[in-house]
Amino acid sequence: MTLADKCAPIRLILTDVDGVLTDGRVIIDNQGVESKQFHIRDGQGIRLWQQSGGQWGIVTGRSSQIVKLRAAELDIELIRQGVGDKLSVVRAICKELNLELQEVCFVGDDLPDWAPIQHVGLGVAVADAAEQLRQEADYVTSLQGGEGAIRELVEVLLKNTNRWDSTLRKYRP
Repeated sequence: MTLADKCAPIRLILTDVDGVLTDGRVIIDNQGVESKQFHIRDGQGIRLWQQSGGQWGIVTGRSSQIVKLRAAELDIELIRQGVGDKLSVVRAICKELNLELQEVCFVGDDLPDWAPIQHVGLGVAVADAAEQLRQEADYVTSLQGGEGAIRELVEVLLKNTNRWDSTLRKYRP
C-alpha cells in the first residue's frame, strides 16, 4: 500500500504532546511552574489541516495547563490528558466521532505511542522517536518533534490527497 493510499482516508490526526508538539523538554522552575516550547509552524500546520476540513486532537500521558492553553489557541477541543492506555482512548475517540481506526493518523515519539501507531490508518513517528516506533511507523518525519514535524506531516497528507493547492489558494497574492 502506498503512502497516498494510507493518507486518503485520514479524517482525524491525534498527537502526543511532549516529544511531538514539543522537543520533549519539560522545564520546571523553582516555584514549580512548568513551561514548554511549541513550534509556530506546527501550529500553522494544525490550522492548515483544520482549514482543509480535517479534525485534530491530543492524546497525552501527562496533564498540563499549558496543553489546555495551546489547544485553546489552536481551536483544538479534543484533548485527552493523563492517558495511560492510549490505544483504548483512540478507540473511544473513534467511537465518539463515528470514525474507523483507518481514518485516524496518530503521531508519537515514545513507547506509550507504539500501540496506537500500529493500529491506526496512518502511524507516524517523528524523526527522533524511539527506534521501535520508527520501525513500525508508516511514515517517519524528517524533522524532530517540536521542530516542525507536524507541519511536515500535514503537508504530506494534503499533498498526497490532492488538497495542497486548494489549501494554498488562501495565502497566494
